[in-house]
Formats: sequence, C-alpha cells, structure tokens
Amino acid sequence: MTETNADRPDLAAMVGRLGRSLMAAELPALRAHDLTMWGYVVLANLDREPVRTQAALAAAIGADKTRIIGVLDDLQERGLISRTPDPDDRRVRLLALTARGRRVRAAAQAAIRRREERLLARLSPGDRRGFLRALQALSELPQTEIVGEDPDD
Repeated sequence: MTETNADRPDLAAMVGRLGRSLMAAELPALRAHDLTMWGYVVLANLDREPVRTQAALAAAIGADKTRIIGVLDDLQERGLISRTPDPDDRRVRLLALTARGRRVRAAAQAAIRRREERLLARLSPGDRRGFLRALQALSELPQTEIVGEDPDD
C-alpha cells in the first residue's frame, strides 16, 4: 500500500515531536557536563566558527542578542569561552572557544551521540544513511527557501 500525503502528519508535527524528544534526551548528557542547552549551542557554534561577534553568534543560533549575554557571561566565567574587544571597534566583543571549552563541548557531544546511536539503531543501515542525509540537506536550507511564497496559500 502506498502512503499518500493525506496519510501522514505534517512535517512540522513530526519534526517538532522528534526535536522535543531529542532535546529531552540530551538534557542528562548536558547536565553531566554542567551545560545548558543554550550553552551547548554556543560552544558547538563557536567550535565551527571560532571568532564571532556576540551579535553574529546570536543571529546564527536564533537567540536574542540581549538574552544570550547571561549565557556568554556564564561560559566566560567558567573559562569555556573568551570575549575580547574587537581591535577595529571596541564596542564589539569577539568570541572564541577556549581549550577547556573545546574539551567540554567534545565530551558533551560524545555523550549526546551515544544517546543518538540508540535511536538510530532502530533504523536499517540504508534507512539510517538516507534519514541522516535528508535531514542534513533539509536543515541546511535557508529559511527563505523553506518558508517561500506559495500562490495557493
């Protein structure tokens, strides 16, 4: 029997439910490394792009730039990130991951990946590869491509 679009929930319903469950599954791993979800997001993002302004980081992770300051303060106090004045504009702070921050991020990610492995093990190897490939491709699309303008809406 072939599945039609009417036979499945909307993508947002499926991905939203899965996302909430995955975030709940990550919480024990994050707590074990004394990280909040936002703290982990900051460390992961700075590991990919080492030097960013606070405003650029906030935009990249979808956080309000004023609300992220407390997260950055905590990470800096714990020696996980550094914030230095931009030599070109002293009002701007440049962010970078410290060696300790890199170790904490790596340990937290390893714990998260172990939890993910338990979930992904439920899929056949082919389905797993396809799921991860499709999820990565869709998650890398710019929001404008996803939102788009449909004349039928």
